[in-house]
Amino acid sequence: MTAIQILFYLFSTIAILSALMVVASTNPVRGVLSLVLTFFAMAGIWLLLHAEFLALILVLVYVGAVMTLFLFVVMMLRVNVASMREGFVRYLPFGIVLSLVIVGLIVVAIGPKQFGLTSMPIPPTKDINYNNLAELGMVLYTQYAYPFEIAAVLLLAAIVAAISLTHRKPHQRKIQNIGKQITVKRADRVRLIAMPSVKKMNVSDKPSGETS
Repeated sequence: MTAIQILFYLFSTIAILSALMVVASTNPVRGVLSLVLTFFAMAGIWLLLHAEFLALILVLVYVGAVMTLFLFVVMMLRVNVASMREGFVRYLPFGIVLSLVIVGLIVVAIGPKQFGLTSMPIPPTKDINYNNLAELGMVLYTQYAYPFEIAAVLLLAAIVAAISLTHRKPHQRKIQNIGKQITVKRADRVRLIAMPSVKKMNVSDKPSGETS
């Protein structure tokens, strides 16, 4: 067994165990940290497959930004661990059955008939001047240029829509205007009306036939 095979099995074992910890962990913080470990293990496997760009993007984007945000959000939430444990035990049989179905579908989809050495032979070894980023850019901007441009336009439209929805003024909604509340005057809110006084009626002034 070569050193590359040993590293592959090591990273694969770490990725599988940490992925199981993401699902089985009852502590949300530990689940997020297990997912971070899964990303690192998958980045190592991608490095062995000469996909350096994807490995670096996985570490920088997902581990460095997205998972850090998830970790802070989970740490600020008040999660009821007791209810999570009850739900985990209740839905454990259904989860096991669903996991077995998904594993079976994956084995059928990526079995030896589709991804064996006869269907997909071992790629030739690259020389020392091989650049994975250059090869990726060449394929992305030639063969997949139109899908890349369409995806960029869609992402730009989504960003513009999100910004416009965020800065949109509220309509038909009651809101507080702090500036108007501070500069308000008494004459704007209170109006004094002069009304004539009402004369109190005496007992002798009552009409005949009425008793008190």
